[in-house]
Amino acid sequence: MERIIGIDYGKKRVGVAVSDPLGIFASALDTVPSASIIDYLKGYIEKEHVTLFVIGYPMNLNNKPSEAAQYVDQFLNRLRKQFPSIPVKLEDERFTSQLAFRTMIDGGVKKMDRRDKGMVDKISAAIILQSYLDRNKH
Repeated sequence: MERIIGIDYGKKRVGVAVSDPLGIFASALDTVPSASIIDYLKGYIEKEHVTLFVIGYPMNLNNKPSEAAQYVDQFLNRLRKQFPSIPVKLEDERFTSQLAFRTMIDGGVKKMDRRDKGMVDKISAAIILQSYLDRNKH
């Protein structure tokens, strides 16, 4: 079954989301330490057929890359070298952390559990991927 992977890359942690086989819905999958993300993706790709990576790209309000973009650029280089046959699309990730936090509140997640930054990261990855899927329906 074909899958699309959504990634919210951070210096410490990476949120990972995955599409359903039809490419309609995004689901939060996991939070992985940044140093381990390539190995994590290798393992996932051994089990599932991944057709695309959608990477959240940090932008400022003036539509220019933010300071954090340099880290995402380094990750993109590693990702493209490791998986040259899988295309990469960039998705504006502005406000995804706030949307993820709001989603947790609306979903009834307890205040203590909302402090889990890993949960925010994987929900952010799902928001990034869902945004891409919604704009690119076939």
